[in-house]
Amino acid sequence: MMDAQSLSSTAMQRLHSIPSCAALLEDADAAERVRRVALASDFAIDTLLRQPELLPRLLAGAPATSPPELGAENRGDWPALLRRYRAAESTRLVWRDVLGLDTVADTLAGTTALAEHCLQRALDVLEADFAQRHGVVRDGDGRAQRMVVFGLGKLGGGELNFSSDVDLVYAYEADGESDGARPLAAETYYARLGQQLAKLLDEVTADGFCHRVDLRLRPYGNVGRVAWSFPAMEQYFQHEGRDWERYAWQKARPVAGDAEAGERFLATLRPFVYRRYLDYGALDGLRAMKAAISAEVARKELADDIKRGPGGIREIEFLVQALQLIRGGREAELRERRLLPALQALVAAGHVSGETGEALAASYLSLRKLENRLQMLRDAQTHALPDRETDRLRVALGLGHPDWTALRGELDTVRARVTGEFDALLAPRRATTAPDALATYWRALPEAGDVTALAQAGFADLETADTLLRDLARSPGVKGLSDATRARMDRVLPALLQAAAGARDPMLALRRLLALLQNILRRSAYLALLDEQPVALQRLVDAVAHSALLAERLAAYPLLLDELLDARIAGTLPGRDALHAACAQVPVDDDTESVLQALNEVRQALSFRIALAARDRRQSAVDSARQLAWLADAVVQSVLRVAEHEVTGTHGSIDGARFAVLGYGSLGGEELGFGSDLDLVFLYDAPAQAHSDGARPLDAARWFARLAQKIVGLLGAVTGAGRLYEVDVRLRPDGAKGLLVSSLASFSDYQRERAWTWEHQALVRARYIAGDPGLCEDYEQVRAQTLARPREPARVREDVAAMRQRMRAELDRSDASAFDLKQGEGGLVDLEFLLQALVLMHAHAHPGLTGPRNTLALIDALTDAGLLPVDIAHALRQAHATLLARGLDCTLDRRSRRVPLDADVEAARAAIKAALRELDLVLAPAA
Repeated sequence: MMDAQSLSSTAMQRLHSIPSCAALLEDADAAERVRRVALASDFAIDTLLRQPELLPRLLAGAPATSPPELGAENRGDWPALLRRYRAAESTRLVWRDVLGLDTVADTLAGTTALAEHCLQRALDVLEADFAQRHGVVRDGDGRAQRMVVFGLGKLGGGELNFSSDVDLVYAYEADGESDGARPLAAETYYARLGQQLAKLLDEVTADGFCHRVDLRLRPYGNVGRVAWSFPAMEQYFQHEGRDWERYAWQKARPVAGDAEAGERFLATLRPFVYRRYLDYGALDGLRAMKAAISAEVARKELADDIKRGPGGIREIEFLVQALQLIRGGREAELRERRLLPALQALVAAGHVSGETGEALAASYLSLRKLENRLQMLRDAQTHALPDRETDRLRVALGLGHPDWTALRGELDTVRARVTGEFDALLAPRRATTAPDALATYWRALPEAGDVTALAQAGFADLETADTLLRDLARSPGVKGLSDATRARMDRVLPALLQAAAGARDPMLALRRLLALLQNILRRSAYLALLDEQPVALQRLVDAVAHSALLAERLAAYPLLLDELLDARIAGTLPGRDALHAACAQVPVDDDTESVLQALNEVRQALSFRIALAARDRRQSAVDSARQLAWLADAVVQSVLRVAEHEVTGTHGSIDGARFAVLGYGSLGGEELGFGSDLDLVFLYDAPAQAHSDGARPLDAARWFARLAQKIVGLLGAVTGAGRLYEVDVRLRPDGAKGLLVSSLASFSDYQRERAWTWEHQALVRARYIAGDPGLCEDYEQVRAQTLARPREPARVREDVAAMRQRMRAELDRSDASAFDLKQGEGGLVDLEFLLQALVLMHAHAHPGLTGPRNTLALIDALTDAGLLPVDIAHALRQAHATLLARGLDCTLDRRSRRVPLDADVEAARAAIKAALRELDLVLAPAA
């Protein structure tokens, strides 16, 4: 059997025939390095024979050669100079790869950089040549523009293989005409320029080629125009863009020409590539592409093609790109052109397990290394395993294997692993299959259909269920479905029926599911999600069957279906900082409507996630209520930024002025419910006689009143994703009769001189939400001084009891059959009043009572101060948890917060009433 030395002996002899090389090869170490390169690459040896001056540079670790100088004076030499440069640099890449000086990633990056450098050099000199003959192209406003060369595929991803072609698309920003003596229209100018660029790089000469150029990925492929304007491409992708083009443009990157213009265009193209929802429809495009490739592999007998064959590079690329396309519209961190960083992002986001990610990355690097070695052998654009025994042995030995059998065994293991992961991505659809009887029944509607299928599934009210389903089948929405979408519907609907039949109340689940389906019929991506992901389908049924609120929101905002599959849905819910960061990511600009829409979508998604966690009992009601309050804080902060942007744009700003938003009630107490409104109070502080500096100046009072009005208006504005929050501002000083915004001085004066006891009670839960941190500190001082004022305990008891009795008379909806969790005797408001009264009576002696806002923190502070016995404090915590949880359950199911009296509710009421008696507070009306 031949060994490495004998396989490389001919190449070594050829090099010895060149005196300069022969002298260097006298050194044993140098000879061994050259022999290893000769074993792996005939191309590298051929280059050294043509350019023997490279060898000493390679042995010294220096750059292979300097980039060529191209100019008008050496125009005839451009092809030769570019080809010699590319051959020299490619030989350096072979040298470093074979000798282990570079990783696979280094080689891919180096090959990419070489292609870009050649592209940019070639385009620069051709542009200069065109400018001499035709001038430069100017748009309709007279601005000069350049062509943009987009690199797609592995060039765009920065992962070009050693002997790859380069996928290019030529574009330009706007139509126009060149300004030279022989003017050309922009399309003609750039088409000719692009053709010259391809010829300069691609044409085979005595020096070979520089880079093979493939222009077939442009719109309409070979029959389409060579260069496209941005508006024309936008129109194409909007009306004609196909699924495979989304994969192609996912990696697109400007590689030569006007890079800034190219990035602007890619930003406009992003909605075509990455949809705003979880896009499981992308799998259909992947299946079609995979089927076409499999057919080609079978037809051309390409089973041993490590790119297109089973378990090859293409399957890894498709797997990662498909997951990116599915989720990238929602998760910006997944919009990565490079494969390995994209795979790492998928692992970090929880969409691919760490073990799978490591296995795929290792497989990818192994396949790419082998691919490069196959191409390095003779600089051929091949992905097929070699047929010749000597070539097989050279590749195996060069990669550190004893023989071809060992290499092939490792390769088969890698490919099997890749195929398994790829097939798993395409497989989930099969899991949604429902029993044949339900599928047959649905497909027969509305003309036929045997209702016994519904009975067998578990539905009791057959007549109503059958009527609902027949109405759906004959509805215009279903009749107007495309064949592909109808096929999805025919798979999804029976599966939904089967799942609904297993719900606690099958008919309730069915009604809610059909309402949702009516809303998503025209949105094939949502049907695709349910079709492809049985986990989402089951979660959907669970959600709508157990929560009217979730069912309502899903039907109104189908974008929330994405949340059913979010990997974060079952994990730890976001904390305060994460909630603020999510809202802060929405950029503030002049398009207020789109800003509010985006902010609403963030709020809907996060509150939906919290609601699911609360419904599934994955976290306590206290935690859910606190998160809802934190989310509201974050939204208010974002809305404040929008409002300031608008008011400042119209009226300018006020130097040295400060503004703050305070949250009262359940928002201030961090016990917000689903659908709760926000009790807000606004404060400002500004220098005397201050005015804004804009074109339409306002004094400080009016400027901040305008800002507060804007905040209230923006929070309540209706968008496609609903409204953010209803706002209640009646808790401001002097209530509805008072100014919407109070100065810090007037607020302090009011609390000191005119506020009622109930207003000081409200201040116990009031906290800073948004605005100037310095004003927050000043407000905290006013609040602490107000709460710590000495008060007559008897007067506090009298005032608190009177207000509570008045509220109960007006608001308590308890009766013999149900208890009002909030306003009923022994309910949540009684507990709030109890704690607030204790703070007002004792804060002057215990300053620590002025800090807490929420119920549990207040109970802890009062216990620490010795004002609540430990046993009572423990009972109150349990009572609070019970009543708050029941209240959240009610709002989740769109019921009023009235519940039948059971043992747990009675125990909670008893604990609160016992605490009131123990602390000598009478909040109930006299018997």
